[in-house]
Amino acid sequence: MKLGIVGLPNVGKSTLFNAITKAGAEAANYPFCTIEPNIGVVVVPDERLKVLHEMYNSKKTVYTSIEFYDIAGLVKGASRGEGLGNKFLGHIREVAAIVHVVRCFDDPNVVHVDGKVSPLSDIETINLELIFSDLEVIDRRIQRTQKNLKGDKGLQSEIAVLARIKDALESGITTRSLDFSEEDDLFVKSLDLLTYKPVIYAANVSEDMVAEGTDNDYVTKVREFAEKEGSEVVVLCAKLEAEIAELDEEEKAAFFEDLGIAESGLDKLIKASYKLLNLISFLTAGVPEVRAWTITRGMKAPQAAGKIHTDFEKGFIRAETIAYDKLIACGGNLATAKEKGLVRSEGKDYEVKDGDVIHFLFNV
Repeated sequence: MKLGIVGLPNVGKSTLFNAITKAGAEAANYPFCTIEPNIGVVVVPDERLKVLHEMYNSKKTVYTSIEFYDIAGLVKGASRGEGLGNKFLGHIREVAAIVHVVRCFDDPNVVHVDGKVSPLSDIETINLELIFSDLEVIDRRIQRTQKNLKGDKGLQSEIAVLARIKDALESGITTRSLDFSEEDDLFVKSLDLLTYKPVIYAANVSEDMVAEGTDNDYVTKVREFAEKEGSEVVVLCAKLEAEIAELDEEEKAAFFEDLGIAESGLDKLIKASYKLLNLISFLTAGVPEVRAWTITRGMKAPQAAGKIHTDFEKGFIRAETIAYDKLIACGGNLATAKEKGLVRSEGKDYEVKDGDVIHFLFNV
């Protein structure tokens, strides 16, 4: 899974990237510090794997991961090639979701590209550039579809959807703010519009504002905006995340307690991204290896098996599965779990659930 970290210059994108990936991307107090996207792979924390590792005394534990792209800063006119706009827009197309870092703190020592802190104005600046870019895509698609309309009257429904999107974009409304039928949703996704990508707004606050329930006026405005378009909001402090990244687990726990928070900004981002992209994890466990596998919610057992190996999907017979909590209640002993009737034998129509511990049976 790839997430693109975007935002205006000097809102904390690269600082956040440094903190959550420890990749050492350059961070500086001037625009366009980041030109090519830095890429960092982040392990997705999952306490269940630690428990299973100890239970099975596994030789190896493999966590699932997320790729974060730190994408270049954006200015007005990017859709027309201003600044590094063309590069920026191209890099966004490569990611599954956008982490839009929004500055929600005052600091006279950190320059703002527009001279003042205004989260909604910052969001509007980026959204407008994405809208302008999408309008070009929509206009070209409408022209092409209209040419083919004479030979295929069935394209009229596509024209209607395209016209609806065009009207919204011209009114400054992002495509993700619109509701589509399941059939139309598949068509819209095929257009690869920037404003249809799911968004998490990362409200970057000062150190004294990270505790739960301490939203400032900036964060409140971001939340209100995000709610209208169905997006997620994560409140974090990029500067503190950089400090947290250097601590061991015991030190982190004490640090979180002092700050009045339950988890890091990274953990919040991961949870929000899984929710936004409708993702879950199933688990495999044994002496050789304990591993988490990320899939889309609702995926059937054979397709989940295919995430491990294509042969598993092709030769799928059945899945022996047990919920993680039930396995733990049996001390990790599958034999005991089977005696209690907790291990289920599921076929091709089974929808894998989050936390399922699965053993797949298949023909070679």
